Amino acid sequence: MSNAIEIEAKALVKKNEYEKIVALFKDYPSYNQTNYYIDDQKNTLRKEGIALRVREKGGLYEMTLKTPLSQGLLEKSCVWTKDKFADFKDKGLFPEGDIKRFLTMLDIDVSALKIRTSLTTKRIDVPYEGGKLSIDENHYSGQVDYEIELEYNNEPEAERLLQELLEKNGIPFLLNKKTKVSRAFDALAK
Repeated sequence: MSNAIEIEAKALVKKNEYEKIVALFKDYPSYNQTNYYIDDQKNTLRKEGIALRVREKGGLYEMTLKTPLSQGLLEKSCVWTKDKFADFKDKGLFPEGDIKRFLTMLDIDVSALKIRTSLTTKRIDVPYEGGKLSIDENHYSGQVDYEIELEYNNEPEAERLLQELLEKNGIPFLLNKKTKVSRAFDALAK
């Protein structure tokens, strides 16, 4: 189990703007990852501002719980085996551990939690100005969007650096506060 604080600035961009940023960092490889988003049928986690996902990347599975802080998100993560993922996906068996204990403390019925939707990202990660720039093409529920994220140690500086990068490349900066999990769940409702 690991804990981290995620602080990032994000902007949704058009396909041609995404391609412009990809071209700037063409020497960095891309990889694919799929996020499986979890909630119950009543969207209990979502209503509480909590996101729960399992990310599959390169055959490895990691469950992450995200809860809001005054700046950024608290992330609790644990690695799953492929078998644990299959047991949860196919049989609804939520694995023991800190995330289950945390959810139970919040009076969440973990037996009601299921994979509700997924989002697959083609991502390029780039070290950038002391942070990490992620250039994403996201696919979910028949939709595609493009997002540029900058993880940094403080939000105002992340926003400034991302705005600077986009604007110096002729791309308008519109800060995106809508998370991937929110977009994926909203697409289900359409």
